[in-house]
Amino acid sequence: MKKAKKVTTASLIERSDRVLMNTYARFPVAFVRGEGARLWDPEGKEYLDFFSGLAVLNLGHCHPEIVSAVRAQSGLLFHTSNLFYTEPPVRLAEALVEHSFADKVFFCNSGAEANEGAVKLARIYARNRRKDERVGVVTMENSFHGRTLGMISATGQEKVKVGFAPLLEGFRTARFNDLASVTAAASGWAGAILLEPIQGEGGVFPATPEFITGIRKLCDREGMLLIFDEVQVGIGRTGELFAYQHYGVEPDILTLAKAVGGGLPLGAVLATNAVASAFTPGTHATTFGGNAVATAAGEAVLNVILTGKILENCRRQGKALRSALEKFARKYAGIREIRGRGLIVGMELEDGEKGQRLIRRALDSGLILNLAHGNVVRFLPPLNITTAELARGLKILEKLLAEILGARDPRGE
Repeated sequence: MKKAKKVTTASLIERSDRVLMNTYARFPVAFVRGEGARLWDPEGKEYLDFFSGLAVLNLGHCHPEIVSAVRAQSGLLFHTSNLFYTEPPVRLAEALVEHSFADKVFFCNSGAEANEGAVKLARIYARNRRKDERVGVVTMENSFHGRTLGMISATGQEKVKVGFAPLLEGFRTARFNDLASVTAAASGWAGAILLEPIQGEGGVFPATPEFITGIRKLCDREGMLLIFDEVQVGIGRTGELFAYQHYGVEPDILTLAKAVGGGLPLGAVLATNAVASAFTPGTHATTFGGNAVATAAGEAVLNVILTGKILENCRRQGKALRSALEKFARKYAGIREIRGRGLIVGMELEDGEKGQRLIRRALDSGLILNLAHGNVVRFLPPLNITTAELARGLKILEKLLAEILGARDPRGE
């Protein structure tokens, strides 16, 4: 048998470029192992992960309880199709229902698929209820709902739509945090409003309490459904299990993905009984959604978050992160605003090019960050990050801010 060559960063990049489609502007870094908030490349260099695989690894890399659940389930049953009953998806659905507004769950594989399912559910519900064509969906400017053709049509960012016309009909965009704009867009046309409680890809913009309360009242008054896309902010990222819980209102439909699977592909559509009843056999389906191994991982994720003081740690470390970043904003030039909730925090810079330099230099220094919306440094560390790990990352960050941005003029000029 031919002996396998040792993997190096350079060899893995070369092999990847030869066989994978060029859809990602990847950094010239490869990873072979992860544990908690740390990653290692083939050469043994250690990185501190403040990105969590884009809000997927809310419990960090290879959390032992998730690993144990996956190993146990993979030795029993992987897949049977949704034409039969299996226990892992039932257990996870029971947990999600117990701890949310929802009565029913539909499992799928990704955030885009969850949002597609939510829109389909809203449309068929509206047709069944009103017997008319008021089935449009209002989404928000600056939003992001996925990369399928349907969800780029829904997304309120033109850059994701370039080259893919004709797009799907049935969507209008309104201004985020502007109730009058949403009301005008929805009038006499919409059956649902779809929004993110915090726009993540759009630059970490939280919805105001007044906006969310107003949207709920508008939906109730006009007979529309309220859909929350919590693909990025659900499963504890904001310091509550679901972001809607900060607002004192409940949606009719909620979508999840990313963190719910603990690193395995898993998405979910949650809904009330009244809304979920619009789906009947044959109206919607998926081959892999509710896979036994993925849902076993999801059950472990929820168990750790709900019993391990993870939400408390998220709130505490999120407060410390915000406090440190606000201090940096007073100290270093070119920082416009710090915003977010829990452990999804954005630091908006005046200069996007300097933001790109900061991300690259941070990576060179062993700190993984992300730039959203061109000029917003997005922080998404694991929810169980320690005080020492957070301090270590902030120390690296401050050194780079001093180098790249420089000190703020004490005269305010």
